[in-house]
Amino acid sequence: MHVTRVLFVIGLLSAVEAYRILVVYPFPIRSLNILGEGFVRHFLNAGHEVTFVTSYPQKNDNPRLRQVDISSNILDMADEGYSISNVMNEEVIANDIKMYQDFALQNAIMTLNDKNFKQLLEDTTQSFDAVLIDYYETEIYAGLAYLYECPIIWATSMGPHWQALRLVDEPSNPAYTADYLSSNVVPFTFQQRIEELWAQIKWTWWKWTSTLPQERKAFQEIFHHFFEKRGSTLPDYDKMIYNSSLVFSNSHCAFGDIPSLPQNLKLIGGYYIEHPPKPLPQDLQFIMNSAKHGVIYFSMGSTWNSKDFPKSTIESLLKVFGKLKQTVIWKFEDELPNLPANVKVLKWAPQTSILAHPNCLLFITHGGLLSSTESIHYGVPIIGIPILFDQFVNVNKAVAKGFAIRVPLDYNMPNNLEVAVQKMLTDPKYRKLVKNLSSIYHNRPLLPGKEAVYWVEYVIQTEGALHLRTPALSVSFYQKYYLDLVAILLATVYVLYRIMKILLSKMKIFSKRPKEKKN
Repeated sequence: MHVTRVLFVIGLLSAVEAYRILVVYPFPIRSLNILGEGFVRHFLNAGHEVTFVTSYPQKNDNPRLRQVDISSNILDMADEGYSISNVMNEEVIANDIKMYQDFALQNAIMTLNDKNFKQLLEDTTQSFDAVLIDYYETEIYAGLAYLYECPIIWATSMGPHWQALRLVDEPSNPAYTADYLSSNVVPFTFQQRIEELWAQIKWTWWKWTSTLPQERKAFQEIFHHFFEKRGSTLPDYDKMIYNSSLVFSNSHCAFGDIPSLPQNLKLIGGYYIEHPPKPLPQDLQFIMNSAKHGVIYFSMGSTWNSKDFPKSTIESLLKVFGKLKQTVIWKFEDELPNLPANVKVLKWAPQTSILAHPNCLLFITHGGLLSSTESIHYGVPIIGIPILFDQFVNVNKAVAKGFAIRVPLDYNMPNNLEVAVQKMLTDPKYRKLVKNLSSIYHNRPLLPGKEAVYWVEYVIQTEGALHLRTPALSVSFYQKYYLDLVAILLATVYVLYRIMKILLSKMKIFSKRPKEKKN
């Protein structure tokens, strides 16, 4: 009987087909590549073969993982001057959508021309069952799915914003959906609704008039050679970008403000977080265990550096932290002399492992979606200091949910932070609310990593999951908004107006004729 069970299990395992999946995370941004690594880990655990295009190659001893190193992107990308001090001094334009569209396209051109990536694309023996690509402001990578004749799956690091939704459905209504660069939280005021509408109009205008023509040209110049080598022709770019099978969003309903979603957009927020978290280094474990009054963790993320705060701000922050009874663990990327006894500085910090520790009382963060997700995952309230991108809306949502306090990034930030820390430490509502949200977040029928694997396998097995696609994609713009009906009604009104005008003029002429005198 025991032998029969073993054979049955072996039979089941052998029946699981190993797929070949191409995962592309092209941006030289560490936090985004953490998301890519999460997908890779889950696919490998499920027995699939993965080719991972990344700027941050991992130490690899898995024979089913091939990494395509595009780390030259990190060296080649021009420094745009986005340091914390420059933002504080208002030396950069915050959230310029045209600049972000240009950045995404230039990064894509650089990635597709990278010698290591080109070597993969040149190899006509390579084939894949699915392509999963990090989506941000350009769809040029959709050409990979046509090149390998397989389904394409987009993955957005943010919530289901309207730019991603438009690839598989209609853009969400700006009357109740904030743009990812917005700081507005629903319900919107009249002015905020105008701001959100204008954000969609402005983005669409730049996309259609500037970015899209450049994308078409770059697509033809870069992909023509690869398609020619395989004996196939280039697809129509405008049709190609809407041929998506699925979109993954690193979000969850517990985060709030989720719009209506189509069947082929899946929320898998927190899928990249490892279960259980990795053990803390021994010295850090001792610090956190020994913190009698708890720990405050302070990090501005993997892209922004605390060392770039102005010197006066750093000194003021140390004075604020030195007054606290709590131990402060600060991710600071440089040497920092004259530290208060309760302040510990780390050049690199195992963030999820710190947040998972029961002594972690609160998290001071820039409000990136990964940090916001991890705060809910581990039930730790946050003090948000947003800098750029989607951080403003992330922090404002957390404030609206009641488990965060927002502090502006300016030269008065240390004083405002001191007030916020004292308020959060003395008011238990913040911790209570985030624990409630954490419970909602964890109450799922399937772990998000396993759900991601399920849907990728489902898309492959159903040859693109065409049955999940909305018919809205096949309806033209003028039909969708009944512009043809409006045109007919306007034409009808105009014709009736002209007829009435002619009739009235005729009647007027007739009435003015002199009446014949009777004899």
